[in-house]
Amino acid sequence: MLKDNAISLLKDLISIKSFSSEEEHTASRIEKWFDDNKIKYFRQNNNVYAINKNFNKTKPTLLLNSHHDTVFPNKAYTKDPFNPVVENGKLFGLGSNDAGGSLVSLMSLFTYFYDHKNLKYNIIMAATAEEESSGSLGLNSILNVLPKIDLAIVGEPTEMHLAVAEKGLLVIDAKIKGTPSHAAHPNKNSAIERIPEVLNWFNKFKFEKISKILGPVKLTITQINAGKQHNVVPSEVEIVIDIRVNDCYTNSEILNLLKKNAPCEIKARSLDLNSSSISIDHEIVKAGINIGREIYGSPTLSDQAKLNCPSIKLGPGDSTRSHTANEYILIKEIEDGIDLYIQILNEIL
Repeated sequence: MLKDNAISLLKDLISIKSFSSEEEHTASRIEKWFDDNKIKYFRQNNNVYAINKNFNKTKPTLLLNSHHDTVFPNKAYTKDPFNPVVENGKLFGLGSNDAGGSLVSLMSLFTYFYDHKNLKYNIIMAATAEEESSGSLGLNSILNVLPKIDLAIVGEPTEMHLAVAEKGLLVIDAKIKGTPSHAAHPNKNSAIERIPEVLNWFNKFKFEKISKILGPVKLTITQINAGKQHNVVPSEVEIVIDIRVNDCYTNSEILNLLKKNAPCEIKARSLDLNSSSISIDHEIVKAGINIGREIYGSPTLSDQAKLNCPSIKLGPGDSTRSHTANEYILIKEIEDGIDLYIQILNEIL
């Protein structure tokens, strides 16, 4: 019954538009789940959370978290992204894989353990908003009202293997400065003509520390913008740099290295999205390994970046399906995911 209800909930969530910052109706559907299961819950903006029935403040607390917002569907969809159709065991629909399957599986896990007594950990379930946009009214906005969190499972599609580390994200706005002039006149200090020099510097720059789990820091130039008129040499060129940070550096350390060495002006948009990691000797990691799950380092960002406690990323589905046309998750992946979640928590609770 728990698995059937999870599939039914996911179908309903798919059918309700829930783009980042527009999740009020999926939040209401999640509230109904808690009502139907006679679970007391709380809501702040579009975040819905609940605490296990026998909460004991002397015990450590485990957070179960996933998000119910989605990106916008891309133009390559051939199916209705809001029609939760099942074909050959695949449940299609926007947000089915990222991260609806993880969300409903974690909610099922929380419901399974909700009224258990004498657990080693307290358990909090948080279905949160604005993950896809890293918005200000998502998980980070409720952390100050939750009990202290000692451990977390963040639900994202990992094929139910344990991501024991996750790269952080640092977005840099860089500027190449030059001398503006009329296009008809000579200019020995053109910002545009400095572009190859600067791009070559970034391509050759290496961050020395390489993580055993996450590998090297990855720096990618993703945008270049300059000029507004055909006959004016602009005074500057704007460059956007996407940096995926391993667990050997903080975002502040990366920023300081670039400010010290780069041949252009450097400014970070935010320093908040740091890398995450957990010791492979932690009991929850050992529990996953004991039931045959693998461990790996994840290159993609999640709400783990908002947490200051040991955490793993774990959920049904495949990350390569996220944000793709005709997104889907297998029904069996959700059913098996619920079983595997329960097995792992049975090992530590």
